[in-house]
Amino acid sequence: MTIRLPSLGLLLVALTLMAPLHAERERPDDTLRELVREAVATSDSFEDRYDAEVWLVDMSSRLSHRPHAPEPEERLELLRLVHQEARRGALQPELVLAVIEVESNFDRFAISEAGALGLMQVMPFWLEELGQPEANLFRLRTNLRIGTTILRYYLDREQGDLRRALARYNGSVGKDWYPNRVFRSLNGRWAP
Repeated sequence: MTIRLPSLGLLLVALTLMAPLHAERERPDDTLRELVREAVATSDSFEDRYDAEVWLVDMSSRLSHRPHAPEPEERLELLRLVHQEARRGALQPELVLAVIEVESNFDRFAISEAGALGLMQVMPFWLEELGQPEANLFRLRTNLRIGTTILRYYLDREQGDLRRALARYNGSVGKDWYPNRVFRSLNGRWAP
């Protein structure tokens, strides 16, 4: 028999109580509660509302402690888009979060030394390749859509070998340092 929490409010309270002892414990306010409700209502990548609530609140809590973590409203929008774009590309959303952490540490305006932009560090030449030179790689959906599509392509190209696909995504095929960083992030912070 599956037991379901009766409300989002109880779930938020439970997650707040589970927060690390060094963090200030604060009851989620009505604004955050409403933001989660809106994010759940506008997300079409979850199988049901309960799953959406649990995942969004859990991942929002994990993300809130990151140096470049956005404010709650933008954080929930980011997580909703990550989930949606990951599912569209048949990827694990937590894997995409791990790639983002390694690539940009959640700084949506990150620019690498090589010129890669945004959360998933997409190279600007992709915009020309796609015939959309005016598109903005700092826009969440654009960056996530292109980044997850590239990662999915490399995963298919490497016949499901995630280690090689990640190395290819980073441009370090034959080396393990990048996939190892993503796996550490995935298993240490984002894995369900």
